[in-house]
Amino acid sequence: MTAPATQDELSSAKRIVVKVGSSSISGDRTGQLAPLVDALAAAHARGAEVVLVSSGAIATGMPYLRLRERPTDLAVQQAAAAVGQSLLVKRYQERLDLFGITAAQVLLTASDIDDPTHRRNAERALETLLSLRILPIVNENDTVATHEIRFGDNDRLAALVARLMRADLLVLLSDVDALYTRPPQEPGAVRIPFVAAGDPLTEVVAPESNTGVGTGGAATKLAAARMAADDGIAVLLTATERVEAALAGDRVGTWFEPSPHAPESPGTAHPRP
Repeated sequence: MTAPATQDELSSAKRIVVKVGSSSISGDRTGQLAPLVDALAAAHARGAEVVLVSSGAIATGMPYLRLRERPTDLAVQQAAAAVGQSLLVKRYQERLDLFGITAAQVLLTASDIDDPTHRRNAERALETLLSLRILPIVNENDTVATHEIRFGDNDRLAALVARLMRADLLVLLSDVDALYTRPPQEPGAVRIPFVAAGDPLTEVVAPESNTGVGTGGAATKLAAARMAADDGIAVLLTATERVEAALAGDRVGTWFEPSPHAPESPGTAHPRP
């Protein structure tokens, strides 16, 4: 795969990994799932291979456990994920049915990426699904993950999947339209439309966040974007409601230029820090 060098070339991307967070498709934003699927289907229709990394299993399962906020107890998280994962994939499939696209559920843990055998099996399964024009929906396997081995957020998981699959584009979706020098609601925040390869972004203040239904924030997205860009994968960070424009190649969000000095085998996962 060859990463698009500029955002103007985005529509030529052949293998795309898209990540969406819990807060973007749950609660009062559940309605964003349909236009997200529509945008993925449009990319699929033009011949792109699409992998969706979707959070949301715990958030989807929470109402069925009568929970108003994301649980902190690991066992309760696992229970919520067990209930919510199948419901979440069902919602995706119902929308994908309109386009004649079949979804596949792929659940991974951090140890799967670290273990060479598991990693090869995951890569082979994903490659086979894409060759069959099936759309994999990847999530962390919350029902078996522990605090010690979890990815911690699906932004990092998305970067690792993009690396594993040698994707040429990673799209990180969130509730914010782009990367800013500080949280956009704060005075003096400046939007950053372009990040050159190797830019240390010393002017960016990117705190972690917890929305009550998911984890992550600007810091995790920035770390994931750096990881992928350093591996020669182009990255676009934008808001979920702008995904259609993003995948069409419009100038939205923040574009991370892929490194021209990427490793020869970006599909090989690096050890976890």
